[in-house]
Amino acid sequence: MIDVRDRLRRPRWGEALALADGRVEVHDPLWIRAQGIDELVHQAVFGSPPERAEARWWIYGIAQALGVIPASIHALYAARGRGEIPPTFTVPAMNLRGMTYDMGRAAFRAARRLEAGAVIFEIARSEIGYTDQRPEEYAAVLMAAAVKEGFTGPLFLQGDHFQVSAKAYARDPEKELQAVRDLTAEAIAAGFYNIDIDTSTLVDLSQPTLDAQQRLNYTLCAALTRYIRSIEPPGVTISVGGEIGEVGGKNSTVEELRAFMDGYRRELGEVVGISKISVQTGTTHGGVVLPDGTLAQVAIDFEALRALSRAARLEYGLAGAVQHGASTLPEEAFHKFVECEACEVHLATGFQNMVFEMLPVAFREEIYAYLRAHHADERKPGETDEQFYYKTRKRAWGPFKQAFWELPEEVRGPIREALEARFALLFERLRVAGTRELVARYVRPVPLLRPIPTPTAETKAEEVEGLAD
Repeated sequence: MIDVRDRLRRPRWGEALALADGRVEVHDPLWIRAQGIDELVHQAVFGSPPERAEARWWIYGIAQALGVIPASIHALYAARGRGEIPPTFTVPAMNLRGMTYDMGRAAFRAARRLEAGAVIFEIARSEIGYTDQRPEEYAAVLMAAAVKEGFTGPLFLQGDHFQVSAKAYARDPEKELQAVRDLTAEAIAAGFYNIDIDTSTLVDLSQPTLDAQQRLNYTLCAALTRYIRSIEPPGVTISVGGEIGEVGGKNSTVEELRAFMDGYRRELGEVVGISKISVQTGTTHGGVVLPDGTLAQVAIDFEALRALSRAARLEYGLAGAVQHGASTLPEEAFHKFVECEACEVHLATGFQNMVFEMLPVAFREEIYAYLRAHHADERKPGETDEQFYYKTRKRAWGPFKQAFWELPEEVRGPIREALEARFALLFERLRVAGTRELVARYVRPVPLLRPIPTPTAETKAEEVEGLAD
């Protein structure tokens, strides 16, 4: 194990940083932002295991010394559920599948410029596998991006779709639940203080009553909520989300919401419950690509979203409903989420599309050749090349992670600029611009104190079985 103190003996580092009682002090933030954080974050991703541990420890410490602290959005959502905060904004939850340092920098630049505090960065269980980003790495890279761009304030990291696979659950229920518990514990230890439980895969629409249809969903969601409460850090109430309808499936109804929530509350007991509820209103993850490569127009049932959000808030004290699969919608659609009082909207594929459209042609073709060689089994009969590449290119993020990272600045710079403009537009349309002060009023981050890494403290993360997105 590398001794973290060795860094202080290197040229320039000892002038910029110091240790006091196990905490990091930053004496030269300008040099750290200009040069030091770039070196650290690269080592945190691509170094040897001891090097990664050392770099991540410094990143966590530097970030918190400079005011970037992992936090739960629960208090803000609870205030919205009580009616203290009007439902006049929708929080963007952004999945950064690759080029995470550059994407994060773009998002933090937009957030800082617009004084946007109510923004979430998330990664799903499936994405962890195919993007090769464990929670601790994802957290460290985003903290580094925030430091680089001078963003300060609560950092909302979220485990998205910590999903129970219906197939795996059918084979071995306890093994699958333990896998979700293990991933949840790993994420919380990394600073993910927002966890979206997804047991909606187990809803059984063949059952005769709504309660019976939702029973396994709400029972397991309650059990996983209790587990989260048992391991959350002192002083932190983790924001937990539930889900009543699988994205891409049947549209959700208020009656299903009530069946889930009533059963969930019975099963939960006295512990703090969920603060939001994910629903299905007509979207699919990634959108539907047509044979010519264009996206099909999505018909979202905004009235259903409005009814579900209001019922969740007024009847159950939740912040509202959560919309998934929205990033490929046209720009003019995003203000409707605010009008329909949705509390949160999840965005992923649209950012991926922007990156791929701006890649050098030769690099993109290299990726597509890889997809043809390694993922041909995912190609459906009659599928065009455009449809196949669109569907499978997310699987290139992991194998090409270092190649993406090391693209020249003349490629990455324009991508960051385009992404920053997109993030800014979304923040404005979703009306989270100017929410920094509101977040500060309700959210009190608890510093994440990490012990100095030692050989006995180092653990090796186990790979999580990838799930289809």
